[in-house]
Parts: sequence; C-alpha cells; structure tokens
Amino acid sequence: MRRNIEEGKPYDEINVTPLLDLAWTLLVVFIIAVTAAVQGIKVNLPKASAATAEVKPTTKAITIAGENLIYLDSYPVTLQELEVRLRAFKAVDPNFPVVVKGDEMVYYKRVIEVLDLMQKLEITQLGLVTQKLVK
Repeated sequence: MRRNIEEGKPYDEINVTPLLDLAWTLLVVFIIAVTAAVQGIKVNLPKASAATAEVKPTTKAITIAGENLIYLDSYPVTLQELEVRLRAFKAVDPNFPVVVKGDEMVYYKRVIEVLDLMQKLEITQLGLVTQKLVK
C-alpha cells in the first residue's frame, strides 16, 4: 500500500514498532530488577539422600554462614538478638515454622547453640536444610 503524504490523507495504520521496543525494554529492566532483589546468603549445604521439604512463605530462615555468622532472613544477628526476634514471632504465631541452614564448614557447636535456642523457646516446627545427594 503506497501513501501519498502530499494529498493530506490520514494514515490507515498505526506504527506499533516503537511501542514494541518500549515493551521489550521494560520487560528486560523488570527481569533484571527482580533477579537482583531475590539474592540471599550463599552457603554450601551438606548433602542428604532424601531432602523433600516444602518451605511456606511465612517460614523464618536461620542461616549459619562460614565464619560463624548468624542470619535471620538474610539479616545478620547475634544469638541474643535471634532469641529476642524469635520470641516476638512466637508471640504472634506459636506454631511458626523455622528452617536452619548451616554451611558445611561451620563448627557444629554453633549449630547446636541455635538448636538449643529453638528448644528453649519451644519452637516445634523446625527443619534442617540440606542438598539432595547426587549420585
């Protein structure tokens, strides 16, 4: 279809190419922004033969990293701060679930300290995160 601009006739079609370029650009920016926001603490988890646990969105994650650092949902805390925060969560929901992720190079004593705190606070919904053993 040939258009004669000089005649002053209106266009029959809308050029959507710039709109598609904008849509693809926004999609790429959104993907990059979401990917950057989902990062967490990287730990090397020990291997297990059968690891089938589902984590609910309300689950609190306690991570014990390589240098005996403790994180509660990716925020660094001391053992005393962890106790205070877990008491507050327990006051809101007595059956809230907790998962413990310990780096394989962490001293076992540090993991036991965290598990003893769970027992002291009477947190019964507790899970240990491992990696599935690949054969």
